[in-house]
Amino acid sequence: MAFIPDWWRDFHRRFPGTAQAGLALAVVLLAGAFFHAEGSFFEWGTHRDMLRQVSVYGILACGMTLVIIAGGIDLSVGSVLALCGVLFSLGVIHWGWPGWLAAAMTLGVGALCGAASGIATAHFRVQPFIATLAMMVFARGMAKLVSGGQKVSTAIQGADGSYEYVPTPASFEILNARILGDNIAIVTIVFLLCAIVCWFLLSRTVLGRRLYAIGGNEEAAWLSGIPVKSSKVLAYGLSGLLCAVAGMCQAGQELQGDPEAGAAYELTAIAMVVIGGTTLRGGKGSVGLTVIGVLIIGSLEKILSINAVGEETRLMLTGVIIIVAVMFGKR
Repeated sequence: MAFIPDWWRDFHRRFPGTAQAGLALAVVLLAGAFFHAEGSFFEWGTHRDMLRQVSVYGILACGMTLVIIAGGIDLSVGSVLALCGVLFSLGVIHWGWPGWLAAAMTLGVGALCGAASGIATAHFRVQPFIATLAMMVFARGMAKLVSGGQKVSTAIQGADGSYEYVPTPASFEILNARILGDNIAIVTIVFLLCAIVCWFLLSRTVLGRRLYAIGGNEEAAWLSGIPVKSSKVLAYGLSGLLCAVAGMCQAGQELQGDPEAGAAYELTAIAMVVIGGTTLRGGKGSVGLTVIGVLIIGSLEKILSINAVGEETRLMLTGVIIIVAVMFGKR
């Protein structure tokens, strides 16, 4: 079309899908400007709290982006988050470990869970849906086993049934803190760092190019000499690693490890990736688009919340938006 300026064509070539995702975000923000709940939408505190609330989901979505670009899916992220949150809480509260040691153990377990799903998918050719569904069930059961089916908090039950309260671990206080005059939450900073690292991996490393190639055409990638199996295992392992990061952030925010945490988080993470514009077929998308998807879902949830819209209506609207986003992306 002759009337489309060259700079706009170049923008689309360099950042495919960004215009559509940005337009969707603009529409949501415009809706917030109209339904501002007596000016609440224009207050920084509203958006600060929104960013804090979606940061854990955003971390999961970053890992999910790596897997989806490689042509897979990861349904286990919520359960792995719960397992890692419980293990981290046990380490710093019950076992008295220093924060760095508990974090290292938690990151290792998360990466191991993700890599196990990747091995089942890549080496044993189990469908990603089935492999990660099995890991979802296994990780949830493990979380309940190691926690005794109870929340791991600073209230420790003694042999006589009484509870003794211990001080809140310093690692929890750090993860639950805010900086810059209480304007930015630490978990939001963690989310942004995870997004930057994943963006770098996808856009500036050999692994990123391999994941795009595998998602685009796995057989062609294999014939061209790309180590498909190890690359897929790495993608799932990184997703599990980010689940561990999200689990620690969740535990720090709630000041406890909950074996029931993370239920249906995988659906929200997938929705954020898809709404941002990353295709479920694999081979196309970016972490930048996922960040926009996180902002779309988070802003929409906050707009509905400040306008006292019920949870059932929020869920229905989110479902409609996912369908519209997928149809718009295909078009």
